Amino acid sequence: MTLTTPLVDNRSERERAIDEWLPVTSSRNAKWWYSAFHNVTAMVGAGVLSLPYAMSQLGWGPGVSVLVISWVVTLYTLWQMVEMHEMVPGKRFDRYHELGQHAFGEKLGLYIVVPQQLIVEVGVNIVYMVTGGTSLKKFHDLVCNDKCKDIRLSYFIMIFASVHFVLSHLPNFNSISGVSLAAAVMSLSYSIIAWSASLAKGVQPNVQYGYKSSTTAGKVFSFFSALGDVAFAYAGHNVVLEIQATIPSTPEKPSKGPMWKGVVVAYIVVAICYFPVAIIGYWVFGNEVSDNILISLEKPKWLIAMANLFVVIHVIGSYQIYAMPVFDMIETVLVKNLNFTPSFTLRFITRNLYVALTMFIGICFPFFGGLLGFFGGFAFAPTTYFLPCIMWLTIYKPNKWSLSWIANWVCIILGVALMIVSPIGGLRQIIIEAKDYEFFS
Repeated sequence: MTLTTPLVDNRSERERAIDEWLPVTSSRNAKWWYSAFHNVTAMVGAGVLSLPYAMSQLGWGPGVSVLVISWVVTLYTLWQMVEMHEMVPGKRFDRYHELGQHAFGEKLGLYIVVPQQLIVEVGVNIVYMVTGGTSLKKFHDLVCNDKCKDIRLSYFIMIFASVHFVLSHLPNFNSISGVSLAAAVMSLSYSIIAWSASLAKGVQPNVQYGYKSSTTAGKVFSFFSALGDVAFAYAGHNVVLEIQATIPSTPEKPSKGPMWKGVVVAYIVVAICYFPVAIIGYWVFGNEVSDNILISLEKPKWLIAMANLFVVIHVIGSYQIYAMPVFDMIETVLVKNLNFTPSFTLRFITRNLYVALTMFIGICFPFFGGLLGFFGGFAFAPTTYFLPCIMWLTIYKPNKWSLSWIANWVCIILGVALMIVSPIGGLRQIIIEAKDYEFFS
């Protein structure tokens, strides 16, 4: 639907001042390419490195099918969200929960969207604390070549977190565009290193493509867990409306034009990163591949060390992309509901506390990847695979059995199935990993 009504600003002076201070609505001068690299940074997480491992649990046919179907379905649901951003003339849904409130009602929309969005964004931030610390440790160990003192992972997570105690004070999305661009370039770089180094290594002797588990239960649970890993790889929808909110919009030139252009470029980059890494990594190592392809590679040492450093830089940018909507939610509640005055001090305290919290949880539970497979099933699948479809059906009401109606119901059925099975696999993974676990290891 195109905008026909000019934007009328009915906000009070105080509301306008608050909107100009909040991270999502304070700056609306982004270009289409900001959307491209923000989306690449949000989407291509370090999860790409676990895709060969997911393939080893899924097998050739199901593995390739799940990757392709996920790419198509999530691109379709992302297009729906871009379209719905300005479907009401003269209004913009700058946040995921605002769209939810329009579709499901003022209160129900909040209850449906906010908990899921928070699980995804806070969960990803905790995982990235662990990923950043782990990759930093790998870089340190590779460069030292066993000549340095062994340093615990907890300290590397603290070193990684120290960067965020500084970067988290950048006020809004546009101010982190430089960090995001560097992160997007890094994600492309380490993906290329992962598949090209695998290709150079060649197919390993005695490579096997059968399932690793000998028991039927083991095969089934591993299959479910792998579905959760793939869902995690397509988690960018949680920040898409917030990214679109930074693009200028007029009735003649709505923001969905430049936003969609950026999304298409981002999805081409996603395909360039995901498919070669998943397929070549699995082809070379078979079911012996590690849950991080860089561990399986080992040599050449300098190249793998560099790839780990690229992962660290990428995860720094990704952390900020996912933290920004959380900062926006916290600051909105404090300023609009609890009547705090917008100030630097308020922002300084809340953001530092948030970074400290994600760091602390990351140090306590470095097997958080399993936890994410568990929680991720509840939140990743809905927000990415089928919540946009339910909103679309609720708002646009396409004719029964029309192409739009069928496509949305197919996505909903696939998404609900994913939501049910991936936590089962994740829970088993947690139980297995927790057996040998020591606090603050």
